[in-house]
Amino acid sequence: MAVRLSTCYSSSTIFFAASSFSHETKTILRKHFGIWVCQNNSKFHQNKCFELKASNVQPLNAVSLQAGAPANSLATERVVNPAQEDYIPFLETKKEESTLSIVVVGASGDLARRKIFPALFALFNEDRLPKNFTIFGYARSIMTDEELRNMISKTLTCRVDKRENCNEKIDTFLKRCFYHSGQYSSEEHFLELDNKLKGKEGGRLSNSLFYLAIPPNMFVDVARCAKHRASSENGWTRVIIEKPFGRDTESSRELTRGLKQYLCEDQIFRIDHHLGEELVENLLVLRFSNLVFEPLWSRNYIRNVQLIFSEDVGTEGRGRYFDNYGIIRDIMQNHLLQILALFAMDTPVSLDAEDIRNEKVKVLRSVKPVQLEDVVVGQYKGDCDGNTSYPAYTDDMTVSNNSLTPTFAAATLFINNARWDGVPFLMIAGKAVHSKRTEIRVQFRHVPGNLYNRKFGTDLDEATNELVIRIQPDEAIYLKINNKVPGLGMRLDRSELNLLYKSRSVYHRLG
Repeated sequence: MAVRLSTCYSSSTIFFAASSFSHETKTILRKHFGIWVCQNNSKFHQNKCFELKASNVQPLNAVSLQAGAPANSLATERVVNPAQEDYIPFLETKKEESTLSIVVVGASGDLARRKIFPALFALFNEDRLPKNFTIFGYARSIMTDEELRNMISKTLTCRVDKRENCNEKIDTFLKRCFYHSGQYSSEEHFLELDNKLKGKEGGRLSNSLFYLAIPPNMFVDVARCAKHRASSENGWTRVIIEKPFGRDTESSRELTRGLKQYLCEDQIFRIDHHLGEELVENLLVLRFSNLVFEPLWSRNYIRNVQLIFSEDVGTEGRGRYFDNYGIIRDIMQNHLLQILALFAMDTPVSLDAEDIRNEKVKVLRSVKPVQLEDVVVGQYKGDCDGNTSYPAYTDDMTVSNNSLTPTFAAATLFINNARWDGVPFLMIAGKAVHSKRTEIRVQFRHVPGNLYNRKFGTDLDEATNELVIRIQPDEAIYLKINNKVPGLGMRLDRSELNLLYKSRSVYHRLG
């Protein structure tokens, strides 16, 4: 996901959350750039607004500027001609020397340790961060700066080429990382954090980015404390929030109303980190830049589509959080549903975020309500394999012994439109299963009047072409085709046309 800054006269920011599909986002910011208080700021030109568009086909590592603003609309903005537009270091948009302060709220948690800090280091390793930046971890756990560095150092790797020795860069990155312990609802603790931030900023123009890697019931408290005690005084302040955005439509809307007490809509970035996976971003490229695939992408040739997300570990200390949401809210209604929308959407007018979002919404609106008979749920139990024992879900000390929260779910969805009518989309998600994988499997229809049916016997599925897009691990795209086994006889077998991303040293940003 990338952010793009352009001049406009009405602002509407598009995010990945279903709650942002309403028109309420279009009326928030009319006159000013994204700062905490959207009125009476004399630093900005009074007759312009600036629109932030989040793109779900570009990585979360760059900002590009579109030309079109008068020279005096923002004295310190660098405007780039569209013909010369290219990636520039992440969020570095000021001519004068500035600094970026990144605060990872919930820094001691699993998401921050496994995803956010490694992604930030990948940006640093690729020179996508500004020259002057500081990263602060903030959480309730008591921890020193050195303990934070030791924790996150175990997850940092050279993602472009793992054979590369990047120990020096890791050491440099860790020296920019600090920690402050505090309560998420304490303005006093956020004031202490702000004092530390100012000490690192050294009087430069400061921009602040808060990444909320915490449960959604804490979002509003953090937004309040950050606004009142830790917002930037001379630059912008923005907030990234992760799924889930509430438990249902009403709680999602309530969360949005709570955030808007302290934030302008253009300051809020709702993201799904799995949309930054390399193969998810490549999905639209595969479809719309290869003539061989797009004509086949419909009910005429595709028999079924399987969207699979499985993990070979259990909740692993996340039981308290997971028990409140379950596998359907945690995985299916965001990660897999977003992938489904990208897979099934029609060709957008352009690659702009709003055009892609509009096509995705058309798909979601066309999905038929899921029937109970089309859903299977389950919960993993304990098991022993030799000397190794695997605990059950309810063995987690933070989970009730009587919990019925599903850790596995499979559901069949149908899209009621001309392209996909009658094609089943099978969504499968589970924890503590036999393998870890995220993939899309596209099974094509049988060849009508196939001359070689007898060579496959009665199992026609053996002769079915299948396109597999493996998102993780070992990213790959391969197509199963039928061919003749070399020799005198007429014996058929299936082979795979395989594009292994691993062999191409592909940069895996958020995995």
